[in-house]
Amino acid sequence: MSHQSRRHIVEMLDRHGLLPRKAYGQHFLADPNLIDKVVALAGVRPGDSILEVGAGTGALTAALAARGATVVAYEIDERMRPILAETLEGLAVDLRFADIMDVDLGAQLGGGEWKLVANLPYNVGTPLLLDILLEVPAVNMAVVMVQKEVADRLAAQPGSADYGLPSVVVGLTATVGERFPVPPQVFVPAPQVASAVVRLDRVPAPDRLEEAVALARTAFGQRRKMLRRSLADVVPKDAYAAAGIDPETRPERLVGADFITLAKAVENARG
Repeated sequence: MSHQSRRHIVEMLDRHGLLPRKAYGQHFLADPNLIDKVVALAGVRPGDSILEVGAGTGALTAALAARGATVVAYEIDERMRPILAETLEGLAVDLRFADIMDVDLGAQLGGGEWKLVANLPYNVGTPLLLDILLEVPAVNMAVVMVQKEVADRLAAQPGSADYGLPSVVVGLTATVGERFPVPPQVFVPAPQVASAVVRLDRVPAPDRLEEAVALARTAFGQRRKMLRRSLADVVPKDAYAAAGIDPETRPERLVGADFITLAKAVENARG
């Protein structure tokens, strides 16, 4: 059953005596047209290697596998085993029951190029995406469903209220492609917030990425403070002049490349 309507999902859950768990951020996709749109945006083709996180009832998983892709799907909820056995029967899916935040994806995925295509659980969407962008270069593209406010942060520009650490990480590691809003009623159960789909395409990581992200993380931890205060313990005073950055500015005014420049200046200042 690659196309699951709301009625199908509710019937399956009832038949197995299951209720979605808020602790797992479970909101199951119940719109076949939206699923097709997500798969099309990811450009899924036969032979592609696809990572999915949050298989849920298997609607998106089945649609991905039906395109001839190799799908590795993670699901935290062991209760979903019988439903996924039904919906993925006969399809080539490597289904793994595990908490994705405990998984070493770099080691698990191995070599090759991967696409992340997923309706990400709300409770892990942002940290998981940042971890993948920073630590799993094998994933070279992502098309993900997240809360709209998360999508806004990923695509935010310097100076905006949404601009923060996720924006900096995305700016250094990827380009933001097409994105579109998703209404609550396409999910079972309907969430209390709006959602969005966003595509991210990886770009080559710059030198000193780890150090730059560490500076940004510290600075945005006290985003109302000027850099000279929030980074007082980690950035020597003369590094600002060398980087061409005003120490009186606040972190939301800096693009990712500024944090790279500052990280290099810190390294040079320390000799």
